[in-house]
Amino acid sequence: MSAITTHVLDTACGRPAAGIAVKLEVRAGDGWKLLGQRRTDANGRCGALLPENARLEPGTYRLVFDMGAYFASQQTETFYEVIPIVFIIRDPEAHYHVPLLVSPYGYSTYRGS
Repeated sequence: MSAITTHVLDTACGRPAAGIAVKLEVRAGDGWKLLGQRRTDANGRCGALLPENARLEPGTYRLVFDMGAYFASQQTETFYEVIPIVFIIRDPEAHYHVPLLVSPYGYSTYRGS
């Protein structure tokens, strides 16, 4: 399992959000460096965001969720085109699970296990 994973739940529909494009980036100087990108599976999970054998380093990371395309595929208007979640990794040996609970007009996130 990747050191960084996510799970997206569509709380407006009460089901996992499948097919969402997710990017994992790390802060590099004044910008961001892409580490990996995937789509959520049928259960709304993205378990392999880092390349195989990639080493996690302490730093600032960002998950970017393409919500505009997801809600368009559901024929649903949304306020959020893209949802970025920026977080800090201090212990590169730990697992970081970052769930996203989303609806067309609101979202929340937390560090899971």
